[in-house]
Amino acid sequence: MIRTFAIAAVWTLVAGNVSAQQSSAHEVTWKVGGDTRRGIVYAPSAPPQGTKLPVVFAFHGRGDDTQNFQFVGLHRAWADAIVVYFQGLDNRGLSGWQGERGQDSDRDLRLVDAALAALHKTYAIDDDRVYATGFSNGAAFTFLLWAERPDVFAAYAVVAGRLRSPVQPKQPRPILHVAGVADPQIAYADQRAAIVSAIAINGARNQTDRCGNGCTIYGGSSATPVVTWIHQGGHEYPRGTSERIAKFFQDHPRKKQN
Repeated sequence: MIRTFAIAAVWTLVAGNVSAQQSSAHEVTWKVGGDTRRGIVYAPSAPPQGTKLPVVFAFHGRGDDTQNFQFVGLHRAWADAIVVYFQGLDNRGLSGWQGERGQDSDRDLRLVDAALAALHKTYAIDDDRVYATGFSNGAAFTFLLWAERPDVFAAYAVVAGRLRSPVQPKQPRPILHVAGVADPQIAYADQRAAIVSAIAINGARNQTDRCGNGCTIYGGSSATPVVTWIHQGGHEYPRGTSERIAKFFQDHPRKKQN
């Protein structure tokens, strides 16, 4: 288990090559409204010339920070992608993310917009492979991005997250949901309700396949499946989660509309 808790860009080198895959990490700040927002960006050190890079936006749980959350290792699971670990602002006394549209003057939705615009100025971004993922409160924000930015992200992945009632995604998108049946903070019943909603939004009710221990695919033959991994643990980010998320994202670029 990994320990987790529930536009001008300034780039500062934090570390050089941090893995055998030659990723590099930079601490980044973005000015969004009156706030200075922070994150850690991992990017391939020497991508092939002319290559457009996928992007993964990652959001920690309430009370956590980027320094800790980067150890989930999404950047190691997908070293060919740009992975951005964002730092949340104060949210009722702990760092976190807005839960619905209009809350906190949409400061986190505006952060996402600003960060993506800034990344476009620095890297060759593949707009058909931009993804969002989060844990706990970060998962709730990921659901909000599904509702409010469906044309930006190709797919989503949530870990230990609920879908708040004011948040209403309408456009089908591939989604992976990791949930623990013994979660004491985000009840499994609430997570299951989010899964049922995702299945309905994606129209995946009647197509079910198994994909390993605790893993189920709803609508596997469609362009917008719902994949669930149900484990027996609690409010945690289980070992192997980042690898599952990376594989899911790799398998689901944005489909071209006919």
